[in-house]
Amino acid sequence: MTLHPKQSEYTEARIAYWEQYAQSNSRFDILRRGYRDRLAEFYRFLIPPGMRVLELGSGEGDLLASVQPSVGVGVDFCPPMIHRAHARHPDLRFVEGDAHSIDLKGEKFDFIIVSDLANDLWDVQKMLANALRHAHPGTRIIINSYSRLWEGPRRFAEWTGFAKKQPLQNWLTREDLENLLYLADFEVIRTSQEVLLPLNMPLIGSIANKIAVKLWPIRHLGITNFVIARPRPHQQRTAEPIVSVIVAARNEAGNIANIFDRVPQMGGGTELIFVEGGSKDDTYSTIEREIAARGSLGPAGPAQLYRQAGKGKGDAVRLGFEKAHGEVLMILDADLTVPPEDLPHFYEAWRSGRGEFVNGVRLVYPMEGGAMRFFNFLGNKFFSLAFSWLLGQSIKDTLCGTKVLSSSQYRMIADNRAYFGDFDPFGDFDLIFGAAHFNMKIVDLPVRYGERVYGDTNIQRWSHGWLLLKMVVYAMGRLKFV
Repeated sequence: MTLHPKQSEYTEARIAYWEQYAQSNSRFDILRRGYRDRLAEFYRFLIPPGMRVLELGSGEGDLLASVQPSVGVGVDFCPPMIHRAHARHPDLRFVEGDAHSIDLKGEKFDFIIVSDLANDLWDVQKMLANALRHAHPGTRIIINSYSRLWEGPRRFAEWTGFAKKQPLQNWLTREDLENLLYLADFEVIRTSQEVLLPLNMPLIGSIANKIAVKLWPIRHLGITNFVIARPRPHQQRTAEPIVSVIVAARNEAGNIANIFDRVPQMGGGTELIFVEGGSKDDTYSTIEREIAARGSLGPAGPAQLYRQAGKGKGDAVRLGFEKAHGEVLMILDADLTVPPEDLPHFYEAWRSGRGEFVNGVRLVYPMEGGAMRFFNFLGNKFFSLAFSWLLGQSIKDTLCGTKVLSSSQYRMIADNRAYFGDFDPFGDFDLIFGAAHFNMKIVDLPVRYGERVYGDTNIQRWSHGWLLLKMVVYAMGRLKFV
């Protein structure tokens, strides 16, 4: 591609500026330290340890090192910065090059960091298109750049000598970044404003940067805009995967035959896994008889049955996931209030890449008369609003039992479960919190919600509602105010 006649001149001026900056022990580094420390803290929240991470515009490499990558590669066009980075972080790899055109021989990364670089680039879209070459379908690109609201204060600080004068900046709005990502074939997952107080001030700094900046209207004063995106999904022409459908069954003997009859074959075959947990009726023996009578259900073989040692649906689902062989994991409630015939819609949403975590929603289509009591309906509406705000992604129904994700994504959630703790008896929030924490694309899929035709609900409206409220408060400290 032919370069703009002034791009080389622009780039050379930037390199000269950062070379001079790197060689001076500037007092401005002290002023920026609080800002940099807060950025590192937030990036550690977004990126779990042990990932393959690429940083474009890596400077001295401190931010890259802070996320503890298994493979960390930093790219910067300033030779003195690269030299410093090698000396400071010999366990990481640093490459001298331009973010617009760097070629890492097809190497792919789980996360790509673009921190305070977009404002300084000649062509942001070209940089993003080049970054896409180093992304796989599950890669997350995380961009943060100065808010345009701070352009005036920044110039005043430079004029008074409080801040170091910078070359002319792009000053991109969050909407600008979203549009440029779209043009470069990325899809935005969520955005936020961060850093209200860029100074290391114990307690006051935490209140300002972890709580106040997340609240309206104060959040609009955040110094930096964060945008998290993924490569826009395209249908993959690969072999159809096995789909594992996990059914937690307690006191559901009258529904078992219907489950066998109605769960469809999907993908490369449907694996049906029952986890029975302390039933007072003959649910376990009913499942045994159906398995013996029906034999193989298709390419995935006969259904499996396990007896739950712990308590609660969440514990049962985890056991089913551990035993599953499929690449796609689905949950189906044994009460059949969500029809099994809807499961192919979930599979297609996942298979197309439109959703990485597909969440069933009962609150769109009209329900059958006795499907959900009035106060349960109100509670679900309240928690959908609370969790949408909490997660930064729309989630209309938190307690619909039908959810779908890949086995690899579930393992990532399970491996990091200690971050949230183990107090969710339903299993829904363990998955939702994990999906949000790892910036998975959550999509809502409306379903027709019907009446239970056998047995009684295991949901205790008031006690479980109180537990949900406590979980919202707890999750605020682990997902929102971080």
